[in-house]
Amino acid sequence: MLYLAEVQKQRGGLLGGGAKTELRLLACQRSDQNWNTVSEEVIAAEEASKLNDGALVLVELSPNRQVQRIQEAGRPLVNILQNFSRQLEKFKLKEDEIDQWKQSLTFQAQELNRREMDMEARSEQLQELEDDFQRLEEQKQEINTSREQIERLQTEIERNRQELEGAWEHLRGEQRRLEEFKADCQQGTVLDEEQSRAIGDLLNRLSSGVVPTQTVRDNLLIAFELLERQQATLNPYWQQLEVQRNTAAQQQEEVERLWQTLGDRQNLCQQAQSSLEQQLAQLHTNTATLTSKQEYARILKEQLRNQEGLYHQIHSLAAISSDAVFTQQVDVEPLQKMPLEELQKLVQDLQNKLSIDSSFVHDQEQELNYKQETIEELKRKIKQASGQELKNLEIELVDEQDLYQMVNQSLVGQRRNLLEREKILQQHQAVLSQRQGHSITNTQADIKLDLGPILSQIESQRQQLSQELQRLENEIEQMREGVEQDQGNIGNQTQDLESKRQELKTTEENLLNLRIATAECWSRVNLYQEALQPIQDALDELRLKLQGISESLAEVQETGDDQLQAVTQIRQSLQSLISQPELLAS
Repeated sequence: MLYLAEVQKQRGGLLGGGAKTELRLLACQRSDQNWNTVSEEVIAAEEASKLNDGALVLVELSPNRQVQRIQEAGRPLVNILQNFSRQLEKFKLKEDEIDQWKQSLTFQAQELNRREMDMEARSEQLQELEDDFQRLEEQKQEINTSREQIERLQTEIERNRQELEGAWEHLRGEQRRLEEFKADCQQGTVLDEEQSRAIGDLLNRLSSGVVPTQTVRDNLLIAFELLERQQATLNPYWQQLEVQRNTAAQQQEEVERLWQTLGDRQNLCQQAQSSLEQQLAQLHTNTATLTSKQEYARILKEQLRNQEGLYHQIHSLAAISSDAVFTQQVDVEPLQKMPLEELQKLVQDLQNKLSIDSSFVHDQEQELNYKQETIEELKRKIKQASGQELKNLEIELVDEQDLYQMVNQSLVGQRRNLLEREKILQQHQAVLSQRQGHSITNTQADIKLDLGPILSQIESQRQQLSQELQRLENEIEQMREGVEQDQGNIGNQTQDLESKRQELKTTEENLLNLRIATAECWSRVNLYQEALQPIQDALDELRLKLQGISESLAEVQETGDDQLQAVTQIRQSLQSLISQPELLAS
């Protein structure tokens, strides 16, 4: 099983004896991406004696807790952290996507609820319209009934008028006969008793033939009451029609206002769209400039790496060549005066330290080789990838290149120090061999190659390149911050534009709904108008007919009164004739 452990070195006595190296287990791997902490356990591991105290390592243990393999944990931990960062980014993207879906579902649910409420309201309005039409139909039937009653009254009045005209004709005939009778009386003609009785009977018949109008008048009053009742029932519908007309007019004004608002918001959206396009064009320009500067920085880094490689090769050449020397030499005089045992211990310490440093540099170079292989593998995958996978691989490649650069820069100084320590160790070993009486073969030429000026020149060029690279990286950082700020502004403008588009869409929906509601309201107004106007026209027509009947009835009443008055006058004339006996005797 694989464990993450910390190297612990326990010092021995004064002479360094008895030192031992242990590993303190910190966590164990359960799966590729799953690590669990373990109870602190310490195991002996002399294999880690070359590592520094406190270093983190990955150790593979057998079932009987024996160390099988040890490797430094730097690179694996970096890979684990990178994978963890990618998992966090993917999780964050998934969370954002889930939030967007939640918002979309919430908006859809609200829209469905609103439409359902609109449908219920319209269903209630339709039910009210059906009830109103049913009541109007009942009113129409009542008006038809009243019209039939009025037509019957009109027929009865016409019949009475005809009877009255017949009575008038009869009365006129009797008047003519009376006039003839008066003329006969003046000529001496005498009425006998039978003629007098016949004239009296005729007068009684004329008196009883006057048509009574009270019943017709009562029925006419009842018809007027029914008519007014129908009008009172119809008036609330007219009032409701006026309210609906005012509501439709207000909604029409609101439609015009929303239309103006929609035009203004469309203009704002177009302006925001134009501004966003300009910002995007500027962002593309800045991004292209940033890319060119990054490419130039990459070239400088490559030159700097070449300078460091040259510096390293010269150091290596100086380390293995006896004809090359550094400007700085070890002071040999103190070494000549130092006790031999102390000098031996010093040489041994230098050799041990050099061995540890060499092992560490070797591990770092292996790590660098691993990263170079990883970079080459990512480049091969990028050539075959596409879409989102390509973007992820490019991001991973940039991270690996940054880590490679960091490790490589840290190795430059370590290699240089290692070469210097090797040269110093060689000089100490030469002094020790000389003091121990060993003969030293001197095959060096009198003229030594001093590599100090060359190294100084290379170091100067490296510093210039480093300064230029630092300046360029500062510019790149500033431009990157500017690009990020522009991207933030573009993101805000995009959100603002999306908000304006959403407001525009909401306004369009509100305008459409209001247009539909206004059209429905005007339809109700027209429908009420078409339903109420014929009924009102029929009521007005009936009112005119009833008024005409009332006027005719008044004329009939007046004619009847005249008839009764004429009968009374004839009766008085006959009475005066009957009361003169001399006329009867003659």
